[in-house]
Amino acid sequence: MSWLVTGGAGYIGAHVVRALAAAGIDPVVVDDLSSGHAGFVPEGVPFVQGTILDKDLLVSTMREHGVEGVIHVAGFKYAGVSVQRPLHTYEQNVDGTRIVLAAMADAGVHNIVFSSSAAVFGTPDVPLVVEDLPKRPTSPYGESKLIGEWLLRDQGVATAASDSPLRHTSLRYFNVVGSGDPSVYDTSPHNLFPIVFERLLAGETPQTNGDDYDTEDGTNVRDYVHVADIAAAHVVAAQRLAGGEPIEPAYNLGSQNGLSVKQIMDAMARVTGIDFTPKIGPRRPGDPDRIVATGELAARDLDWRNRYTVDEMVRSGWEARRTAH
Repeated sequence: MSWLVTGGAGYIGAHVVRALAAAGIDPVVVDDLSSGHAGFVPEGVPFVQGTILDKDLLVSTMREHGVEGVIHVAGFKYAGVSVQRPLHTYEQNVDGTRIVLAAMADAGVHNIVFSSSAAVFGTPDVPLVVEDLPKRPTSPYGESKLIGEWLLRDQGVATAASDSPLRHTSLRYFNVVGSGDPSVYDTSPHNLFPIVFERLLAGETPQTNGDDYDTEDGTNVRDYVHVADIAAAHVVAAQRLAGGEPIEPAYNLGSQNGLSVKQIMDAMARVTGIDFTPKIGPRRPGDPDRIVATGELAARDLDWRNRYTVDEMVRSGWEARRTAH
C-alpha cells in the first residue's frame, strides 16, 4: 500500500515524501508545481503533475497506486498575500480540500493527515498556545485552514456510521525551517530563513521588523521547528491512522519555548560566518510579542520532539541553499 502526498514537490511535502520512504511506506506525489519543484521529488517516486482541483485525476491516481491514505500538504500558504488574493486562497485551500475528500470517498480511501497551520489561532493573547484555544484567524489563509479542519471533521461525522468511516487528524505548525536533505530547501519569498539567506548571499544586510516588543531582547518570539521533525510527525500520524490507533482531531507541533528573531539573527551570523548587525525596520501591523505552542499532545501520540538546536536549524538550511546557489 502507498500514501498520496499532495504538494509533495514542495519544501515541506518533499520532506514528508522522504520520511515516508524511510519508514518503508511507498509515497505517491501529486503537485501542480505552482510553488514546488519537480527536482525535489526523489527518483523512483511516482509523480503526477496536476492540480488537486482535478477530482478525476486524484481518483485515478489513488486507484492506480492502491493508495491507503492521503497526507494533504498542498495549498496556497502565504498569509499576507491571501489578504490581496482571498478568492484564490479559498479556491486552493477550501475547494482543494473538499475535492481531495470527495476523491477519497470515490476511491475508497479513508485516512487523511491534513497540514493545517498556527494561523487558525490568529494572534492569541496567551503565552502558550494549546489545541483547544479559541480559533480567531486574521487572514483568509488562516480562515481557509480552519475551514479545512471543519471539512475533515464534518466528513468524519457523516461517515461515522458507515463501514469505512473517515479517519483524520490535522497538524498545526508555525515557522518551519531548516533542511533534512541538501537537495531540498525553502524557496518561499515570505519566510524569515530564506529572506535572510538571500540577502546574505547578495551581500545585503538582513532586517528585523521592530525591536521594542515586550520580550527579553525586544524582538518577536516565535515557534521555529525543523522541517525533518515536522515530516516525521506526519508519518507517525499516518501510521496511527492506518493502524486504527486512537488519534486526536488536531495537534500543535510547537517548540514549547520559542526563539526570538534576535536569537535567529545571532545564529545566522555564527553559522554563516558573515558578521552583520540587522537593520531595524518598523513593526509589522498586528504582530504579537510572542506566539509559542505546546507540543505535549503531539509528544504523547506522534513521537514529536525538537531534535535540532537553533544553530543546527540554520546550518542545515544554509547548506542546502548554498548547494543550490
